[in-house]
Amino acid sequence: MTDAAFSLTSASKGYDVWRRLRRTRARGVDGVTLAVPRGCVFALLGLNGAGKTTAMRLLVGLLRPDRGTVRVLGGDPAADPAIRARIGYLPELPYLPRQMTGRALLRHYGRMSGLAGRPLSNRVERALELTGIRERAGDPLHLCSKGQVQRVAMAQALLHEPDVLFLDEPLSGLDPRGIAEMRDLIARLKAAGATVCVNSHQIAEVERICDRAGILAEGRLAAEGSLGELRARSPAGSLEDAVLRAAGVARP
Repeated sequence: MTDAAFSLTSASKGYDVWRRLRRTRARGVDGVTLAVPRGCVFALLGLNGAGKTTAMRLLVGLLRPDRGTVRVLGGDPAADPAIRARIGYLPELPYLPRQMTGRALLRHYGRMSGLAGRPLSNRVERALELTGIRERAGDPLHLCSKGQVQRVAMAQALLHEPDVLFLDEPLSGLDPRGIAEMRDLIARLKAAGATVCVNSHQIAEVERICDRAGILAEGRLAAEGSLGELRARSPAGSLEDAVLRAAGVARP
């Protein structure tokens, strides 16, 4: 797909795991081929251990594949800083210095991205406003709730106005209001032309915000397509059932 925002081609990544002083090779992703068009909201689905986070870490350049290729916006995210500069990433468990305030943290990350002066201030305030955390931006993060810290982490992912966003469990820690606001934010990002990739276990929310999805099972791509196409593959006509069947889980 020539207009793909990101793609994996026969991509595999494994890990060395030590058990009882013996090393074994664990599978992260195994021969995954996938191409996602620009301007859509795409979901990576699967049970725990299916390979979703490994795939996302390959796509943001934190990991290199053992075999195959990874491309984001036509380049290699692990090798090209210019490509990484156009990527936003929200990890599943964001590690942020808890003694800093949200605003100070964003200013720090903004300076690391080459911003300064008025452009930096404007970007910081806009990111805080978009994520609904501006009123608490002067509080140290150790005084903030998990959901508020999640909003600050999302703000840092948006700070440099990326073309592609990878969000690993973006709804984690959010209350119903926060989930609705995150849903609205993802819709606005799509409307502005960004491509968004979401890894989430919240199937109902995926169905509300995503256009397409890929289902991973034991590191392999079991199915990919529009949500309607994936539902049609399930006898029950549901996306949740499609995910469970891909993992070999029988439903009563």
